[in-house]
This record gives sequence, structure tokens and C-alpha cells, in this order.
Amino acid sequence: MNKEYLNAILVDDDEGNIILFKNIFKDLKITVKVQSFQNGRDLMKYLSNAEVLVPEILLMNYNIPHKNSMECLDEIKLDLRLSGMITGIYSDVLSEEDIEKIFVKGANIYIKKPDNYKDMKRVVSEVITLNWQYHTSGLNKDNLILKV
Repeated sequence: MNKEYLNAILVDDDEGNIILFKNIFKDLKITVKVQSFQNGRDLMKYLSNAEVLVPEILLMNYNIPHKNSMECLDEIKLDLRLSGMITGIYSDVLSEEDIEKIFVKGANIYIKKPDNYKDMKRVVSEVITLNWQYHTSGLNKDNLILKV
């Protein structure tokens, strides 16, 4: 696959988190075109449109309004058009049981959100780089499970 950039969707109701991720994306060696949503309802309305470009990666806060991340994962799993999209969930703190549920629901990545910019940048860079490798090398994303 010959791609010059990665399409991403970011879902978070905290504008500060959206700005943080976008600033990190700008600093990466891989160009990331990002679209953001503030709730699960708007995300799923967008993704259900057959005309839209399905992103390579979706990063979603665990706690989002109107339709939570678990409901979104259920809908994403049922839509074959979205099967090539890597899904990641991030949160400040989750129990091991909740993290397991995330993976059972079909997420590929769980990110425990670091409490400082340097560590957050390192983690997001690792996730985007790994995602880039999966999409440019034609690797099977079904084999991708990552907890950082």
C-alpha cells in the first residue's frame, strides 16, 4: 500500500484532550489527518454513512456521552465496512475487568492515558507508528492487540 498519510478519528468530549492529540499528531513523522467528534452518537452517525472514507484508526475516550464507547464498539463490530479500522480506547484509569471487556468487544488497543505530555506523546507515537506498519505492510489487523 502506497499511502502518504494516515486517516484517523478521535472521539472525546474534552476539547483539551482533542487539542492534545492533534498537537501530538502534528509532531509525528507520519502525517495524520484527523477528524474529531465529541460523542458516540455523532461518531456512529458519521461512520454509518456508506459514502464516508473509513479511517485506518479510531481513538476513542472510554467515557463519551450520548452513546458510550462500548455501544460504539458493538456497532462497529457489526459493520463489515469498518472491519479494516483499528480501534483504540483510552482512559485515565480502568479496572483490568473493564480493559478485558474492551478487547472482547473488539478493540485492538487500550491506552492508559499518561499524566504528562512527554509520556503521552511517546505512547501515541508508538500506537500511530504500529498502525502505520500494519496498514502499509498489509498485515492482518485482527492479530493486533496492544495495551500501553
